[in-house]
Amino acid sequence: MLKTFKGGIHPPYNKDLTNSKPIEKATLPKKVIIPMGMHIGAPSEPIVKVGDMVKKGQKIGEAKSFVSVPVHASISGKVTAVEPRPWPGGGLMMSVVIESDGKDELDDSITPPKPLSQLSPDEIKNLIREAGITGLGGAGFPTQVKLSFPPEKNVDTIIINAAECEPYITADHRLLLERPDDVVLGIEAIMKATGIKRAFIGIEDNKLDAVESIKKTIKDKEGIEVVVLATKYPQGGEKQLIKAVTGREVPSGGLPMDAGVIVNNAGTCAAIANTLKTGLPLIERITTVTGSGIKEPKNLLIRIGTPLIDIIEQCGGFKGTPGKVLMGGPMMGLAQSTLDVPAIKGTSGLLVLEKHDVHLFEPSPCIKCARCVDACPINLLPTTIAKFAQKNMWNEAELYHALDCVECGCCSYVCPAHIPLTQHIRIAKSHIIALRRKK
Repeated sequence: MLKTFKGGIHPPYNKDLTNSKPIEKATLPKKVIIPMGMHIGAPSEPIVKVGDMVKKGQKIGEAKSFVSVPVHASISGKVTAVEPRPWPGGGLMMSVVIESDGKDELDDSITPPKPLSQLSPDEIKNLIREAGITGLGGAGFPTQVKLSFPPEKNVDTIIINAAECEPYITADHRLLLERPDDVVLGIEAIMKATGIKRAFIGIEDNKLDAVESIKKTIKDKEGIEVVVLATKYPQGGEKQLIKAVTGREVPSGGLPMDAGVIVNNAGTCAAIANTLKTGLPLIERITTVTGSGIKEPKNLLIRIGTPLIDIIEQCGGFKGTPGKVLMGGPMMGLAQSTLDVPAIKGTSGLLVLEKHDVHLFEPSPCIKCARCVDACPINLLPTTIAKFAQKNMWNEAELYHALDCVECGCCSYVCPAHIPLTQHIRIAKSHIIALRRKK
């Protein structure tokens, strides 16, 4: 019996466009736009100015708070702007723009650290922080913060999220096939940094080749185990993954550590391994570029800060008339209004849909079918919370646990009345959080 969770949906996965495409190294971008806030927490503060020459791996943004990470140049060249620029999250973000000098020179400060066996737990955490490593599969939580949990939380389990349940995206799948040693080295670093002796790698059963790849890599490793999960969306959500793998539940309003677990993405583990082996900070990542509107779908290893239009052009450009461009997948991806925004640390995918594949529906009244309730992986009442949101009844929405919503989109997907339930709940959450800050 495959492990899974209650609720969820089975959308068309469409991973066959890229799941057999090896990772290709993208060409060096002529320009990068590097936002100072690619992570949850306080944005970094720029420490370079216009006219400065920088090198690859050089620190260009300093983290001033605990829940933050520094930011680094992904290419060598000249700083041409330090100013607010459009970024994928919407609005403006303070950014450093670098014009490439074509040399791709490495900063003199970049040297490989001591072997993992010689590093202390604190040294590992500091190395991860200084490398600017954040979660590469979701919200971009600073990794060293996850590893610095209070001792009273009694965290005894590490889960590596390799489910990759979002349709179309195959970046982690290819990583598990092509660089399984890096994923496992990153897991070993996390285990040593935290002192936790047990780690599970959760992989959906539509990636059995990846399961075999990882099993071969860990056959002589103590304390690391593969868990094969049922293919279902959102199997890769932290709370759903914890429930499926351990049977534990994250309490309402709580974090994974409240269930004795920390969760890290497979890509994050590989980023840690790369820093351990080379000393390089997080300046590149694997991104799946796919969809009906892309001529040549690919899995590309891109530099952080590369403009989206440059990435699309490396995949042959648009096929047909583009109707929507999403950073991420179709369920949780963010629609982009311009292609001049850059790829960031959390850019696992770039999905382009042709115009005839984008369907807009006019919502109709709720028919009380409860399909949204059945699909919700958090066991919420989405239609009730959405009604409160539409009437600006924020306190009532909070009482119905709106803040526990993970915005997976399951409720909107199954709604026969085409009510944008997730969007209404997202609005409610933002108002509830704003009211809490005022108090």
